[in-house]
Amino acid sequence: MTKATDKKLIVGLDIGTSKVCALVGEVLPDSNVNVIGVGSSPSRGMDKGGVNDLESVVKSVQRAVDKAALMADCEIDSVYLSLSGKHIRCQTEKGMVPISDKEVTQDDVDSVIHTAKSVKISDEHRTLHVIPQEFAIDYQEGIKNPVGLSGVRMEASVHLITCHNDMARNIVKAVERCGLKVDQLIFSGLAASHAVLTADERELGVCVVDIGGGTMDIAFWTGGALRHAEVIPYAGNVVTSDIAYAFGTPPGDAEEIKVKYGCALSELVSKDAKVDVPSVGGRPSRSLQSQTLAEVIEPRYSELLGLVNQRLVEIQEQLRNAGVKHHLAAGIVLTGGAAQIEGLNECAERVFQNQVRIGQPLELSGLTDYVQAPHYATAVGLLHYGKDNQSFNDSEIEPKRSVSGLFSKVSGWFKKEF
Repeated sequence: MTKATDKKLIVGLDIGTSKVCALVGEVLPDSNVNVIGVGSSPSRGMDKGGVNDLESVVKSVQRAVDKAALMADCEIDSVYLSLSGKHIRCQTEKGMVPISDKEVTQDDVDSVIHTAKSVKISDEHRTLHVIPQEFAIDYQEGIKNPVGLSGVRMEASVHLITCHNDMARNIVKAVERCGLKVDQLIFSGLAASHAVLTADERELGVCVVDIGGGTMDIAFWTGGALRHAEVIPYAGNVVTSDIAYAFGTPPGDAEEIKVKYGCALSELVSKDAKVDVPSVGGRPSRSLQSQTLAEVIEPRYSELLGLVNQRLVEIQEQLRNAGVKHHLAAGIVLTGGAAQIEGLNECAERVFQNQVRIGQPLELSGLTDYVQAPHYATAVGLLHYGKDNQSFNDSEIEPKRSVSGLFSKVSGWFKKEF
């Protein structure tokens, strides 16, 4: 077996409320990611992005990591780890410095970003990401890459994403109990964005909504930059719960029924279609009309998407007031495990009054049959993130070159505090 460090391997670990995904990716000489190992297991002990049973989480993680290591024929010793939960916060800050030699150097860029990120945050929180949005030199604004330009003073606008110390510590502890080191914690919504968005979408204005079992992660992009990140602590599990209560079926069976036979728009379902619904307590299963199932699912999905839409309206208003591009010309991209239900696209377009697509991971090779699905978006994004931010000993790989040009100019300025 080879260690992950020997073959230029990156491991992404996404610990969700419903499922744990571990992916092993090999960085190829052309800087693409080749997926060589996949492992998943049902998630136990997680709720809405937080750990509520440490030992159960450890067992779930161990199972997923062991499967991925076996498939990739390697030893896994460190991972890029996703983080979600309603404790995620974001804010945009500005910093200003004089330009040292009348021409901007990388040191000037580092300095102005350091100034911008030096704002005080809550003692209970830590900084996850410092993401440059744009720069201004003297009277010229909207600069993406200021290196080499002339001027007297430079200003930077950066987006800070923070998380609660204890929430982060708990999930890291679960991973370390498996004998693994955490290379970096990454906000799930940012990771999913790495996997499913194109450069054109980020430029025009797009919102990624990663719908999991316990949380919906929102990442709002305009002008090529991340403008807002947050987590709504309601998601696919509430739909499963509705099905279980409405039809008196066990939650595990309700989840299976939702995935296999569910539809988020009742008018798309044939009136003759039926579904077998298992009962509790050894009672015989019953046959129900699929349309009845859809009539339970549709209102809840509409409600969940309505929560997102309400936040988007508020975020756009804030950006408009700040004089920042706020239009979502490229629409909404839905991804995550709960985004795989039939009819969601049409249901979402009615709610958002905008174009919607279901986001699947882009720019992949290797085991694409396994991972070319919305529920792997965050884990795939972790691989891309790791590739763009990891320094390998061999110089033939350019770690700053990003998938689809993502942060191709600014990936080197990402400041990581962990």
